Amino acid sequence: MHCRAASTSSSGRGTSFTLAYTAMEEHLRANYCYPLLNSSCTRFARSKALYIIMYIFLLSVSISTVFLNLLVIISISHFKQLHTPTNLLILSLAVADLLIGLIVMPMEGSRLIETCWYFGDTLCNIFPLISAVALSASLCSLVLISIDKFIAVSDPLRYPLNVTHNKAALIVVLSWSCCLLYIFFFLYDHLTQREPHRVCHGECLLTVSFPWFVCDIIVSFIAPCSTVIGLNLKIFCTAKYQAQAISSVTERVKAAKKDRMTKRSSSKAAKTIGILVTVYLLCYIPFYLSIPAHGTESLSFLVTALVWVMYMNSCVNPIIYALFYPWFKVSTKHIISLTILHQGSSYFNVQPDIK
Repeated sequence: MHCRAASTSSSGRGTSFTLAYTAMEEHLRANYCYPLLNSSCTRFARSKALYIIMYIFLLSVSISTVFLNLLVIISISHFKQLHTPTNLLILSLAVADLLIGLIVMPMEGSRLIETCWYFGDTLCNIFPLISAVALSASLCSLVLISIDKFIAVSDPLRYPLNVTHNKAALIVVLSWSCCLLYIFFFLYDHLTQREPHRVCHGECLLTVSFPWFVCDIIVSFIAPCSTVIGLNLKIFCTAKYQAQAISSVTERVKAAKKDRMTKRSSSKAAKTIGILVTVYLLCYIPFYLSIPAHGTESLSFLVTALVWVMYMNSCVNPIIYALFYPWFKVSTKHIISLTILHQGSSYFNVQPDIK
């Protein structure tokens, strides 16, 4: 009887010890990125409901960005009618935004939700390069599209001679090469260090010297913003002046009809340009204005939110730059219905205005 009681007591203590050890192990896993390492970063604990909501939202944004930009890429690449210099610039923009949705958003989303870096030291060194090149190429493509529109509006007769498909392709290649070269020198210290800059394991920080920080503010913020705003204002003014000049030399009856068309066209142009400039500024300016106050290494909620607003521009770009074109709706129908798999589908008419 005594032996059996002692055995039962010992078994109870063993079970209690096992449960306590299991609880402690779960606590460590929940509060540390790498529980087996003494130098592990702490992990911010979230409720399961919040985890699910954040994963669904960020995954939806990433998938939407990839899907919309893939529609643009497939449309311009497949249909011969869309092989124009302007669409080549839109294709460059879509490729850059696709990289952001396919690579940058998932990895940044995982780090945001888990509050830990689980992708290793190699990707910690390479990921900022991929992210920065994609953002720079997207920004550069936006500027090139504005320049292309300005040339088309200011000198429409010489536009086909001045802007050819080969010239546009060369400019796209040079722009991507310049972005890659600039980002490589910008992140040279970060890329050449043997171990990532971090305070603890489970963290991946980006180190940028102050001179390069000032240079990036000028190259990636002040210059593109000034260029886009200035060009779009000139586009609007030039288009409005040309519309007034055309309506002033027409006959009275036709002038009345054209006047209504001119007003409608000018209103649409003003609305489109206003949307382009406003979305661009809303997505990029807040982040760059927050850097002097919070720093590039800050992980505050404000900086994180502004970074994701900048990423969201890659999801909005195909809507603004593609959905405004009638050919996008037609080509999307062919892609979704799989009619592009038919022989000779690349020669389909996707321009409703061209018969």
